[in-house]
Formats: sequence, C-alpha cells, structure tokens
Amino acid sequence: MTQHTNFSTRLDALQQRVAQAKVSVQTAVDETDTQLVDRINSAEADLDQSVRNAKREVSEAADNARVKWAQLKADAAAKRSEVKADLDKRARHMDAKDAAIDADWAEANAAEALDFADWAVGNAQLSILDAIHARAYADKLKAADQLQGATAK
Repeated sequence: MTQHTNFSTRLDALQQRVAQAKVSVQTAVDETDTQLVDRINSAEADLDQSVRNAKREVSEAADNARVKWAQLKADAAAKRSEVKADLDKRARHMDAKDAAIDADWAEANAAEALDFADWAVGNAQLSILDAIHARAYADKLKAADQLQGATAK
C-alpha cells in the first residue's frame, strides 16, 4: 500500500471542509460585527496552522512536484495577511463610499478564492487520476517482470 492509496479518504475530508465552510458562511450572514470578527479570527488561526504545515511540507519535500504544491499552498495561505489588513482597515472609520468600495474588493477577492478552489479541486482530480494510472502501470510492469523471471527459471 502506498501513500497515495488514501485519495478517497482525503477527498471525503475535503468535502467535509467545504461543507463546514458553507455552513460558516451561511451562519455569518446573520451575525453581529463582533461575532464576524471572532469567526474571522478563528478562520485566520486555522489558516496560520495551514501555513505552518505547508512550510514544513516544503522543507520536508523530496521531489519537485511536492515542493511546487507545498509552495503554492503556502503562498495561497499567505493571503490571510491581506484579510487581516482589510479587517483592521475596516475597524478604522470610513465613509459609506469607501466602505462600498472596500466591500466590492472583498467580494472580488472571495470570488477569486472560489475560482482558485475550483481550479485546485480539478487539478487534484487530474493528479489523483494520473497517480492511480501510474501505480497501475507500475504494478503491471512489475507483474510482467515477475512472470518473465518465473518462466526463465
């Protein structure tokens, strides 16, 4: 069994994270400012942990593909600092026009994050299918080699 045989389990976990994010977003719509800030701070802490994990993965990565993905994950997670700066900016008073512009930017950032997530899921699917194919091919060649070795004796 290889490290890549748990794709289904990892996809289930990803699906659960998406469901949790959806519930969080739906709940946030009716929350007070203080509750929203608390929710953002909690999400920020989760993202900080993800950044730490991604940085650890980069330092432990053995091949270019893992390094590339871990770095991409770390870069995407670094987006958190922009959210924090936006939250801090909102804490200072601004006029209605500035607040509307800020909201437009925040909504555009959220849409871009969803686009990236959609791309990431599609790319993960392609990578998983490629890994399954590569393992099946390697197993086929190994079986053929064993068969040749057995018939040669």
